[in-house]
Amino acid sequence: MPIRGLNHAVLWVRDAARSSAFYVDVLGFRAVHTTERAVFLQAPESRNDHDLGLFAIGDAADSPAGTSAVGLYHLAWEVPTLADLRTCREALAAAGALVGSTDHGTTKALYAKDPDGIESEICWLVPRALITDADRAHNGPLDLDAELARYGADTPGESARIPV
Repeated sequence: MPIRGLNHAVLWVRDAARSSAFYVDVLGFRAVHTTERAVFLQAPESRNDHDLGLFAIGDAADSPAGTSAVGLYHLAWEVPTLADLRTCREALAAAGALVGSTDHGTTKALYAKDPDGIESEICWLVPRALITDADRAHNGPLDLDAELARYGADTPGESARIPV
């Protein structure tokens, strides 16, 4: 099966309009279709019809996923440059949604939670030609200023180099 990648994800949320506002206002998605119970969103540089569907379920109980049941941990959204990652960090912090960051060696990642507590990762992929063995073995706190100094603010991440 020649799977190319993930086309879109769909999330059950309490209030689709509230969740949509988070993804639009904080992460720059745009609403491409709205119904009474759902909003379909497209990422800023996406070629997909939509990347995220939000379906409202109202005031249901919290999901036990990750505590007492299996389920989704997080979605990961990629940005083209470290400057974009810095912009996302500022927007997420201003929205009170930033919950962490990690330097995975080959990726630089921020972690955030949406209004329902669903976690997302926003990451920049180190260009393959610049990855060292030490990078592959590294996992620790993210020092974004040091990474900006090392790679430059506008260096395209690995996926940005691959034509679609």
